[in-house]
Amino acid sequence: MDWTLDQLNAFVISVEQGSFSGAARRIGKAQSRISTAISNLEADLGFDLFDRSARLPVLTQAGEQMYEEAKVVLAQCDRLQSRALTLTKGEEVSLTIAMDEATPTTVFEEFFERVATTFPLLKLTIISGSKDDIASQVDDLTADLGILFFSKTLPSSLEFTPICEFNSSLIVAKNHPLATISAPTMQQLSQYRQLLICDRMGYYHTDALSANYWHIDSYYSITAFVLRNMGWAFVPDHVFNYSIFKDGVVRLSIENIPTSPWIDMGLVKRRDQGNGPVLRWMYQELKTMFAQHN
Repeated sequence: MDWTLDQLNAFVISVEQGSFSGAARRIGKAQSRISTAISNLEADLGFDLFDRSARLPVLTQAGEQMYEEAKVVLAQCDRLQSRALTLTKGEEVSLTIAMDEATPTTVFEEFFERVATTFPLLKLTIISGSKDDIASQVDDLTADLGILFFSKTLPSSLEFTPICEFNSSLIVAKNHPLATISAPTMQQLSQYRQLLICDRMGYYHTDALSANYWHIDSYYSITAFVLRNMGWAFVPDHVFNYSIFKDGVVRLSIENIPTSPWIDMGLVKRRDQGNGPVLRWMYQELKTMFAQHN
């Protein structure tokens, strides 16, 4: 075995970024080093990972199989590093937590009150944003921990741990044509614009139920647009129940819609970063608190 972890890492990031130049920017190395690393990996393995005949490299059939295997190897290495760091860490002096702006405020106010009581000397920084902002902040170590609704677009370097599920509501404005239908069908929904959550770059990997849709990176913005009769949407129940929306928006039944109403919320951290006593306490405390609230 002559291949290295650096070569595997260059390979995986090139696939995720869609190009060698994108991987170079992501890692902070020259593109030539990425190309060389992947060429050496192909030589060591004995087959091509990419078809380079097009403008951008495309995975070969063998490359697709190796991509999945390489991700598993790198994830295990990150877990080993995380376990080693966990064993050597003392209690954290300071932490930064990045939170999805749509998380339920009341529950987290209670959580941070307990943090203040349990760790009175901890220096805590709390920042908020869209799920893409949070993932980026955790990935580049600006934040130690992220709290967000599940996203399929998380970087492979991050690990998502679910802590609870939130029910979602199908909502429209009170004066929207769908508001007169208590349990709309797929065909009826498809006649009107759907407002979908997305990350900051506008990517979203869940299929829209309507051919006419907008992507928006905030559940609160989505609900505000629904209130202005600009479309219909699925949003977490606590967003629907927010006081400024309550009087102008109605919830419809989803009994005729073949989609799950549940949205996972959880914690995200880098796989290669360990957990000190404070972070371990936070993980357990959040699971306990949300079990009580659900």
